[in-house]
Amino acid sequence: MTLTLWQRLDKTGRNLAPFAVTVMLALIGLVPVPAPAYGPVAPFLTAIAIYYWAIHRPDLMRPGTAFLIGLLQDLLTGGPLGVNALVLVLIHWTVMNQRRVLMASSFGMMWVGFVLVMLGVACVQWLAFSALNATVLPFNPALFQALLTVAMFPAVAWILIRVHRAFLQG
Repeated sequence: MTLTLWQRLDKTGRNLAPFAVTVMLALIGLVPVPAPAYGPVAPFLTAIAIYYWAIHRPDLMRPGTAFLIGLLQDLLTGGPLGVNALVLVLIHWTVMNQRRVLMASSFGMMWVGFVLVMLGVACVQWLAFSALNATVLPFNPALFQALLTVAMFPAVAWILIRVHRAFLQG
């Protein structure tokens, strides 16, 4: 059965939902919050989205897509080009290697998996920024960013679950 133009447009729009929601989370993460020293520890919302979509819809969130979103985030933040792109691709790769386990687990176990992923992300970001600055930077900002991101995981995952059910089921 051939699809009409409107059905193809609808399918394309639905398939772009993971990309669009992840980009929106990247933009939300850039909104300045009037709190002292918030910038370095702002939650890494795109990491949550990449983690979620790589588990539930890897056909719509490929490593190249994660790389492009990370590159966009690097350009928008003014940080070193490629650091977020590398981190998001590493998150995608890690999740794809453990996808079977994560798909069969409860939400609590997915959250524990995300905690482990974010600890790795904190280490990679700290190493990358230390190497790029040619000095050993303090680890606390990377750790606090990871902890804040982990604390935000249930709320952001709830939104992603709603988007998944509304646009991508069936």
